[in-house]
Amino acid sequence: MEVSRVRALRGPNIWCRQTAIEAIVSCSEAERVIDDLDAFETRLRARFPDIDIQRPVGAVFEPSLAHVLATAALSLQAVAGCPVTFCRTVPTPDAGVYQVVIEYVEENVGRLAFDLAGDLCEAALRDAPFDLAQAVFQLKDLYDDVRLGPSTGSIVQAAVRRGIPYRRLTEGSLVQFGWGRRQRRIQAAETDASSAIGEAIAQDKALTKSLLASAGVSVPRGRVVEDADDAWRAAQDIGGPVVVKPLDGNQGKGVAVNVQGREQVLAAYAVAREHGSSVIVERYFPGHDFRLLVVGDRLVAAARRDPPQVVGDGTHSIAQLVDVINQDPLRGEGHGTSLTRIRLDETALNTLASQGYQADSVPAQGVCVVLRNNANLSTGGSATDVTEQVHPELAASAVMAARMVGLDICGIDLVARDVYQPLTPETGCIVEVNAAPGLRMHLTPSFGTGRDVGEAIVETLYAPGDTGRIPVAAVTGTNGKTTTVRLLAHLCARPGVCVGMSNSDGVYVGARCIDTGDCSGPRSARNVLLHPDVDVAVFETARGGILREGLGFDRCDVAVVTNLGLGDHLGMNYIRTVEELAAVKRVIVENLAPATGMAVLNAQDAHVAAMAAHCPGRVTYFAQDARHPVIETHRAQGGRVVFVDQGDLVFSEGGTETRIQLSVVPLTRGGTLPFQVENAMAAAAAAWGLGIDWVQIQRGLATFVSDVGTVPGRFNVFDYRGATVIADYGHNPDAMVALVAAVEALPARRRTVVISGAGDRRDQDIRQQTEILGDAFDSVVLYQDQCQRGRADGEVLALLRAGLASARRASRVEEIHGECLAIDTALSSLAPGDLCLVLVDQVEASLAHIAQRVRAPLPV
Repeated sequence: MEVSRVRALRGPNIWCRQTAIEAIVSCSEAERVIDDLDAFETRLRARFPDIDIQRPVGAVFEPSLAHVLATAALSLQAVAGCPVTFCRTVPTPDAGVYQVVIEYVEENVGRLAFDLAGDLCEAALRDAPFDLAQAVFQLKDLYDDVRLGPSTGSIVQAAVRRGIPYRRLTEGSLVQFGWGRRQRRIQAAETDASSAIGEAIAQDKALTKSLLASAGVSVPRGRVVEDADDAWRAAQDIGGPVVVKPLDGNQGKGVAVNVQGREQVLAAYAVAREHGSSVIVERYFPGHDFRLLVVGDRLVAAARRDPPQVVGDGTHSIAQLVDVINQDPLRGEGHGTSLTRIRLDETALNTLASQGYQADSVPAQGVCVVLRNNANLSTGGSATDVTEQVHPELAASAVMAARMVGLDICGIDLVARDVYQPLTPETGCIVEVNAAPGLRMHLTPSFGTGRDVGEAIVETLYAPGDTGRIPVAAVTGTNGKTTTVRLLAHLCARPGVCVGMSNSDGVYVGARCIDTGDCSGPRSARNVLLHPDVDVAVFETARGGILREGLGFDRCDVAVVTNLGLGDHLGMNYIRTVEELAAVKRVIVENLAPATGMAVLNAQDAHVAAMAAHCPGRVTYFAQDARHPVIETHRAQGGRVVFVDQGDLVFSEGGTETRIQLSVVPLTRGGTLPFQVENAMAAAAAAWGLGIDWVQIQRGLATFVSDVGTVPGRFNVFDYRGATVIADYGHNPDAMVALVAAVEALPARRRTVVISGAGDRRDQDIRQQTEILGDAFDSVVLYQDQCQRGRADGEVLALLRAGLASARRASRVEEIHGECLAIDTALSSLAPGDLCLVLVDQVEASLAHIAQRVRAPLPV
């Protein structure tokens, strides 16, 4: 078994809507049917008892080693705690070669599971050992390391339930919600509205106390101390037991409570100093430790925190009892689990000593031994939900404390006998105010009802019903994608509305180009959605990006499919038929917004029109022929259609019509360019689907010109000394047919074409281009692309020349090395009234060269 390629599909793709690992797996003849491998399944199950190789009931199914690999990779992730359910193995046309697809929730975990599954299969084949426990440990360890923690995860889950898209910006907890101008960001339990000044105040416990006291909130008496001796003096001034803690600490580190006597104070000072730049000594208030969570302007959760403790059984030592507690699967290291393992560190040992115990002491039956005086979950404490018990006036005091410090999300540490009463100096005091509070104790308390605090935080980010999305349109097809995208972006743009656009020429935000080159893939789409100025996004969505990585968005509002060409990369990536190509292109249709999304489909292309069956939203059909059966049927049913009638673009729905004269749409040259008419229909239908008003659509159609500045390389027309020169990026047989139809509608004394061919096409597709052109042009100038895309030098030119062998019209054929030289050769032979079509490869350079030749003065 050999793996030749592994890809991460990071968005909706041809297999599923989930993220997935896709691999090309080659199996030997003996590995293609597992049932023929002696005792393989027995050996496999001996190494991994939980694996489930499913065999459909009543179906003929002979699992290959590739099928087992997929099942093993999925099952290993599931055993490690990953919520995954989807895998698929598809035979390719090549014997023994399979496409294996496995869902993942964390890419690194998915890749590791795939590798370990390969090791497992090899071990079963060779009857070699496989350490399942170690494999699962590796996966769990990695999963715990890279996945979102409980606090951030709860907020993300709440956002997903509301349909709000999210994207992790780092491997940590920095997450973006929403798109474009409507995006918001969080980091753990902080939002982009959290005040940096508020966080700084919360870190300064002395300043926090001063501000709370000025607002009439009960706080403990105490002060910052300079050294150990000063700590003892402060304790004496306070009188009675005290709390010694770092001034700028967190998670209860270095905190000692109920400290009495000089030796205890000095020892507590030393520990606190290790965890902070300064130390504060405060009055100890007897009572329970409560955490009140304030989000926005309300108290959303409250929990009583109890310190870590063990109950003696008269047999086991304290250390042994701690080991038993730590075996609870709910306890783990860090913040990845609902509870944290108890540590017998210096603070715990000091707490034991104050009670007359050591780690190896054996407490009597039923005796409760406290292991720490502070009750933070991060040091092994437990939590009991008391949200419903909080007195309204106490809740108001907590909200006031958060506002006084300046935090939108705030954890209030309260020491009180209970939470049934208002907060007074006699009933309790607020000892700390925390920014970025942990949410674990509220989400999954040790006792009581969990609270959906993630939802409460999302409610402060977005109003009810707001999903943080901006309108998104995706355009795919064989020809016309870039022109349609550019025109649609033009139709959407208006004062106060910034359009983000990605296409095969670059990425644009408003009028500014922020990236160049072919940007029709998912990375560019994600970058547009990341930009904070974007109000509407329009994406060219190429076949290659869908296959390579999936979509750059989870769903779109409008999906446009212009057409499907017979020569559009067929034979690549196991896409060998038009039906398989249609399955790739329709991914944008399948991932429309349910019910509200609009698919804009070419009714004259049967494969495109058939995509309506996969649309979860509504459909608009377009076609130049008003009597096309698909148009007539959909129109009769009250659906949206766009067609041409008596020189007008007609937009019809439910018996109402809107007409726009083609004579005012310069892109179509008065309706004489059929392929541009189709592009105009597709873009206008998409704008209609996005809710753009008709005045703006008509104005946009009337002001969009297909020139070098607007749509470079898409039927750009130049006047060269009385001859017409047209530059276009067409590079497949269907584009040639459309261009020939457009050129033949233009008057010309003599016609010349300049052409090369892309090497990453099938031989017949390259030959067919010149077969089409040879019957429409008098002269042909061949040149070789700058990049041959895997072809040998001269191979493409030979195929192009072969396509001209049976040409009925082309009487002159020249072969030139160099694109600009080929253009010069063609231009030098033009006379007034001639026409020259230049099929450019290096679009920017070639257009600049043509423009320079056009501007050059006539020779004297």
